[in-house]
Amino acid sequence: MFKPAHVNHNVIDLKNSIAFYEEALGYKEQRRINGQGFTIVFLGIKGYEFELELTQIEGRTQAYDLGENEFHLALKAEDFASAYSKHKEMGVICYENEAMGIYFISDPDGYWIEII
Repeated sequence: MFKPAHVNHNVIDLKNSIAFYEEALGYKEQRRINGQGFTIVFLGIKGYEFELELTQIEGRTQAYDLGENEFHLALKAEDFASAYSKHKEMGVICYENEAMGIYFISDPDGYWIEII
């Protein structure tokens, strides 16, 4: 049996990405690995095992090729209406599907996060 541990997003500006995930989703830094030429920060929510891993490669300035954003992280909101209002105010909603009752936000590096 396997259970999810984390998903990784490679980022250009680690500080900016951490600030986004804290404000938009309430994720907090859980731990950090400072390696030779890279930094990895694990973000999460207290009480949940699943984490988001943000990796910054030293000296990387070129945006990552994210294809057509068909792969994404999906999160269930405890209060969908409040989450939607916050994300609308932040200007981070990049796609909405009202018929399905979902929308997507985009992080500073262009990764899409589905909000259910």
